[in-house]
Amino acid sequence: MIDVSGINVDLGGRPVLADVSLSVAPREFIGLVGPNGAGKSTLLRVIAGLLAPHSGKVAFGDADIASLTHRERALLVAWLPQVRPVAWNLIAEDLVALGRFVTSPSPYDRCGRADRSAIDDALERAGATPYRHRPVHTLSGGEQARLHLARTLATSSRALLLDEPGAALDIAHRLSLMKVLQDECAAGRAVVAAVHDLDLASRFCSRIIVLDQGRVVADGAPDVALDAACLARVFAVRRNANGVFEPAG
Repeated sequence: MIDVSGINVDLGGRPVLADVSLSVAPREFIGLVGPNGAGKSTLLRVIAGLLAPHSGKVAFGDADIASLTHRERALLVAWLPQVRPVAWNLIAEDLVALGRFVTSPSPYDRCGRADRSAIDDALERAGATPYRHRPVHTLSGGEQARLHLARTLATSSRALLLDEPGAALDIAHRLSLMKVLQDECAAGRAVVAAVHDLDLASRFCSRIIVLDQGRVVADGAPDVALDAACLARVFAVRRNANGVFEPAG
C-alpha cells in the first residue's frame, strides 16, 4: 500500500531523517516508537504528504504522493496530528463531520444518510457519543482527543496516520483507543501510530518500527524489534523479572 524509499529531511539545518525506508501493508498496525526527537512526527508528516523530503519518495501503490491532489490524498490517508487546535467552537458532531469533507463538505445535519451513519459509528467507537451535541470548547482535553479520533475514523481513507493519539487520554481510554485501531486493521485499513507507551505498543501493534536519531534501527514483531539490546541502546531501559520497565544499568 505505502512504500517509503530513502527519505532524508533536514530542518533548520539539522538532519532529522536519514535514509528512511519502509513499507506499510493493508491490515498492519505499526507502532512507530523512539525517544524524543527521534523523527517520528516528521516521518508521519512526510508519509502524509504534508512535508516534502529533501530526497527520497513516498508512494501509494503506483502514485507518488507528491503528484496527488489534496482530494486524492485524503481518499488514501487520514492524518491525526499531535497538536489539534480547534479555532471555531463547533458542535462536536460537526467537528467529526469534517472527516467526511471529501464526500460531504457539510455540517452533520446536512450530510447524506451514508455520511451520517459513518459519523455516528465513529463517535460510538471513539466513546464520544455522549457529548456529540456539546460545543467543542466546553470539553476537556481528553474528550476533545476522542472527538479527533472519531473524525479520523469517520474518513473513508485506506490508511490512518496518528501522532500520539493517546497522549491526552486516561489509561482506560488508551486501551480502548488501541483496540479500536486494532479493529480498523482487521477491517482492512493500515494504521501507523507514533506511540510512547512501549507496553501498549507491544500489546496491540502487529509490527514495531524503532527510530533513533532519524534512522530506522529496528523493524519487526514487537518481541523482535524491542529486544533487550534495543531497549538498552535506544531507550536506556530494561524489563525486570516481572516484565516492568526500569532504567538500564
